[in-house]
Amino acid sequence: MSAPRGRDAAGRPVPADSPEAVEPVPEEALPPDQALALARDLLARGRPFFAHDVLEAAWKAAPPPERAFWQGLAQVCVGLTHLQRGNPVGGARLLRRGADRLDEHRARPSHRSHGVDLARVAGAARARARAVDAGERGEPVEL
Repeated sequence: MSAPRGRDAAGRPVPADSPEAVEPVPEEALPPDQALALARDLLARGRPFFAHDVLEAAWKAAPPPERAFWQGLAQVCVGLTHLQRGNPVGGARLLRRGADRLDEHRARPSHRSHGVDLARVAGAARARARAVDAGERGEPVEL
């Protein structure tokens, strides 16, 4: 029988009893305001992989008109995870993909953004991707 697995702050698998293991996030979808608050907190603590997990659960549980919103935020966080793990090409690609999904959602009539400034987040994600393409770190992306 294999030992239980945990994850480090970057989301990489580690033994559950490793000092690098961090507290997991809920697997079930949280109410939108709670999901956003937790994702923001996780990003602020340098845990974009876990922010993605929270947002992905919300995306899968969201009504169809909101799925591009949640998917876009989740993809931005996956892009940040790739950057954290040393994959700048994949990170920049996913930051742009997430920004595109947020723009797609914002263009819909009567879109719902749960208080997130979609233009700001999409712009920050694209700016970070451009910085990474130029070999720079870029500014953090906040939700």
